[in-house]
Amino acid sequence: MPRIHIVTDSGARFSNPRLVRHFPVTILPNTIDIAGARYLEGVDIDVDQAFELISSHGKPPIVEPPSENDYAEQYARLSHFCDAIISVHPSRELSSSWSNGRLAAQQVSSSCEIAVVDSQSLCAGQGMLIRVAARAAHEQETAEEVIQTVRQAVNRIYSVYCVRNVDFLRANGFMKPSHAVLSTQLGIKPFISLEDGNLIVIEKVRTRGEIIERLVEFLVEFTELEDAVVLQDQKHITEETRVMQDRLALEFPGQHFPFTMYSATMASYLGTEATGVAVLENEVDEFDYDF
Repeated sequence: MPRIHIVTDSGARFSNPRLVRHFPVTILPNTIDIAGARYLEGVDIDVDQAFELISSHGKPPIVEPPSENDYAEQYARLSHFCDAIISVHPSRELSSSWSNGRLAAQQVSSSCEIAVVDSQSLCAGQGMLIRVAARAAHEQETAEEVIQTVRQAVNRIYSVYCVRNVDFLRANGFMKPSHAVLSTQLGIKPFISLEDGNLIVIEKVRTRGEIIERLVEFLVEFTELEDAVVLQDQKHITEETRVMQDRLALEFPGQHFPFTMYSATMASYLGTEATGVAVLENEVDEFDYDF
């Protein structure tokens, strides 16, 4: 088996945190600036503490990804005992992390191959791609096969969120101010989709029941799920998530739908009042058709 190490940043979230303890994964922390105070995500501050501070400040924090030098130092260190490094980054449309990793890889003089991958996602979607990389590194024979598997999986990851407070969407430019004001006045909650690495408003709902219904409908569109996770804004399971899990148990017998808080990095875009789901669709063999 090739000796492969995975690198990512702290914006990634995992339905099973034990993943990073059982596989060679290094997580470099993002720096989160909340009202002038700077924290290393996951080091100086955990996710629920970050949510509390972000919520009390009321404005989007500034998220700084690991720098080019941070990545270069990590790649150089790992290159001494790895055949390949797979560096998984949030969408280049939303973060400079991928660009920093790409420039850093060019600095490293080594026979170790460094694949810098744009996940075209954030948060749990990014974490799912890391899980794909870890599994492929354990199962496949060459580094080239592992890297190809990871790159192909990018297009099988989907995420949607329902945002109950539109202030951060407006501040970040994802909603026009007039649309945000109207949504607030009418009690309308936007649905946000991650498409081609961008956050896009795709529709709007009003009630909690409609939120649950729309998230379930989104998941039911997939006939085969390799991985799925519910994202919420609290540490402990919410009633919304519990109802969703009950509904999904009927739609997908035997399929597990774990939950976790979305990352503080994701909260910098959406705010601290959202519910979502992330999905990794099963790979379909192009020759596997019913005739």
